[in-house]
Amino acid sequence: MAIITFLEALGDSAAYSRRHLLLGNGFSIACRPNIFAYGKLYEEADFSKLSPTAKLAFEALGTQDFERVIKVLRDGRVVLAAYGGPPDLVKTLEDDANGLRELLVQTIAASHPAWPGELTEEEYTACRAFLAHFDSTYTFNYDLLLYWVHMHTPEGVAPSSDDGFRKPEDNFAAEYVVWEPGQSHEQNMHFLHGALHVFDAGTEIQKYTWRNTGVRLIDQIRDALSKDYYPLFVSEGTSAEKYERIRHNDYLAKAYRSFCEIKGALFIYGHSLAENDEHYVKRIEKGKIEQVYIGLYGDPNSSSNKAIVRRAEKMTTARRGKIPLAVSYFDAATAHVWGK
Repeated sequence: MAIITFLEALGDSAAYSRRHLLLGNGFSIACRPNIFAYGKLYEEADFSKLSPTAKLAFEALGTQDFERVIKVLRDGRVVLAAYGGPPDLVKTLEDDANGLRELLVQTIAASHPAWPGELTEEEYTACRAFLAHFDSTYTFNYDLLLYWVHMHTPEGVAPSSDDGFRKPEDNFAAEYVVWEPGQSHEQNMHFLHGALHVFDAGTEIQKYTWRNTGVRLIDQIRDALSKDYYPLFVSEGTSAEKYERIRHNDYLAKAYRSFCEIKGALFIYGHSLAENDEHYVKRIEKGKIEQVYIGLYGDPNSSSNKAIVRRAEKMTTARRGKIPLAVSYFDAATAHVWGK
């Protein structure tokens, strides 16, 4: 298996009409590994507000991955109920899964960099240069890093991205902006599983902003959490549960449809083609993309990278129709996304 550099992948992709980018948690970990790595989130999480059983699955599975544990708890609830298990235990598994989902949101918000100034100008410059290679960006991440980078432009220069949010037509004094399907035609940045600064207010999708309030975004989010308002956040355990959540929210469903329609070349950075995101991996498999470039971290022969390659090869063999799918691999470190 040949591993090329990021620049070689870019050169190769010039043969295609458009380039798209799909980001996973590795994008955020590369910026602040002391915050966004799964182990760090587990260390920072305050389990004291949950039931005494909430940590048992982490210990039993030998993992610190919240999404994996949530999936196991929900699968266990279904199986136990099918076997006629004690109703109290079935409810405990469900309650613990829901509690861990909320705890994950709270922990990311609590440990998140407080304001954009915590990133250096060098980091912003490097990341903007990386993102500039792509016509559209899709991210699984909930944090604010991608949004900060797009908004952090030189004075007088407008952001090159469009996340689809606008001032409410019937409330220009609002301290937030809203997303409407009819005004999102130019959108080229999509938070596939929601984000910390995006809230489902029932009648509308709202985005918190600093510009309209003068209050740091992370402070607004923490204040909302203290009032039991939760961001639009897809952290269900299984791919099927995530897809069900996506289908019932206009913002998430529009992002999903947009991803399904992309053509040309797709770069994947910081994502492992994990099973719990199969609803999007399948769309690559069944979609119109002609070429996928997948970033691999570290030793190509590591067990994690071998798993990525196996899933990627399955995508190519499963492709049906007139458009074949090719996959290439690049050394993720050579992208220097944050200048590192």
